[in-house]
Amino acid sequence: MILELKLNQEKFIQKQLDSGKFDSTEQLIDLAFSLLEIIGDDYLHWLEEIRNKVDIAIAELEDGQGLDGETVIQNILTKFKQVQE
Repeated sequence: MILELKLNQEKFIQKQLDSGKFDSTEQLIDLAFSLLEIIGDDYLHWLEEIRNKVDIAIAELEDGQGLDGETVIQNILTKFKQVQE
C-alpha cells in the first residue's frame, strides 16, 4: 500500500522521530494503529452506554417520571448554593 501524507503529517512524524521516542516510522505507525484500536473500542463501549441511558430516560419520560426544566435548574442552583456555603 502506498500512502501520500500531507506536509503537516510528515512534519509530525519527523518531529516524533527527532525526539528519540521512536526508532522508525514503522514503530510510530504501529503504535498509532494500536491506539486507534483502543480508542475505537472505548468509543463503541461509551456509545453503547449512552444509547442505553437515553433509552432509559425516554422510557422514564414516557412514564411521567421526568422533571420539567425549571425544576431541574432549581435543583442545580440549590446544590450549587449548598456547595458555596
